[in-house]
Amino acid sequence: MDFSRLQHTSKIGDDWVYPAAKPLRSGHLTVDADPAHRIYWEEYGAPDGEPVMVLHGGPGGACSPEMARFFDPARYRIILFDQRGCGKSEPNVAAAGPAVALRHNTTADLIGDINKLRDALAIDGPMHVFGGSWGSTLAMAYAIACPRHCASLILRGIFLGAPEDLHYLYQGNAATFEEAPFALTAPGAYIHYPDEWRALLAVLTPAERGDVMASYKAIFDMVPANDAERERQQAAALTWSLWEGTISNMIPESAATGKFGDADFALCFAQIEAHYFANSLFLEPGHFLDNAHILAAIQIHIVHGRFDEVCPLTQASRLVAALRGVGAEPATYVITNAGHSAMERENALALTAIMDGLPRL
Repeated sequence: MDFSRLQHTSKIGDDWVYPAAKPLRSGHLTVDADPAHRIYWEEYGAPDGEPVMVLHGGPGGACSPEMARFFDPARYRIILFDQRGCGKSEPNVAAAGPAVALRHNTTADLIGDINKLRDALAIDGPMHVFGGSWGSTLAMAYAIACPRHCASLILRGIFLGAPEDLHYLYQGNAATFEEAPFALTAPGAYIHYPDEWRALLAVLTPAERGDVMASYKAIFDMVPANDAERERQQAAALTWSLWEGTISNMIPESAATGKFGDADFALCFAQIEAHYFANSLFLEPGHFLDNAHILAAIQIHIVHGRFDEVCPLTQASRLVAALRGVGAEPATYVITNAGHSAMERENALALTAIMDGLPRL
């Protein structure tokens, strides 16, 4: 049978509007002591252009040069940086371990880092804040804390981080999986990605599946005493990373795992995510909806994939309803025929179109 005509990817591929580029400059900025957190940053585009602060996902997802391609390099001054503990920032969870790299690593710390980076790069006025997934979470948290610094929020794949949102992604039917692996006992991403779900649960014993996130965190927090424990910890991190990386695309590309299949990336990504999720993102419950009146005073643009299984569309729906509840309407609300990733073709093109159409500062 010939299946060659079937769609094999939902990623943007060669359809980018703006070409790949190298950073104009880069560096490390010391933002804390004990440990001495140093965040890595890069700058692209026009040195005197409108500043855009790009916030990556995860937490722990790190930046890549491809993230600069959403923006017209002749108009925007594009700032990418790796948040604490991941990417090229130091100390790195994979190299220094979580006991060091996760100290002083909270949402409030990251908000402070953005302001320190603003100061170091002499960004004085309002800037565009661009983030997807956890990056949307951090962007909104930053806007609530520092609304005067935000000219606009450009948000993709809204992540509110409520318990129900995390249970959808990580718990699903796990508690009953051993007896009824195909039973639809609870909502969850497992419904659409059964093979990947089986791999995620295979790391755990049936008893550990009663609380998937807590059981994974216990593995990540373990100080390995032997090779077997070390291998289990690494396997758990890789499996956690591949689960989210694979289901981020409407059409999974299991043969091309990208950064999610890299051992060091996986250790950072999995352990930082588990750290933030176990601590409710270091935010009060309902933080974003309760502060919708602050967000409503900022121009907000939202892109969300209809088929997003990492952050289901209901999260964007809740945010938009909260904004409307205080008398505001998003400047843009686009629901694409795409999954979660910013690199999904429709998401990438929608984000680029929004940036091209923003009123000039």
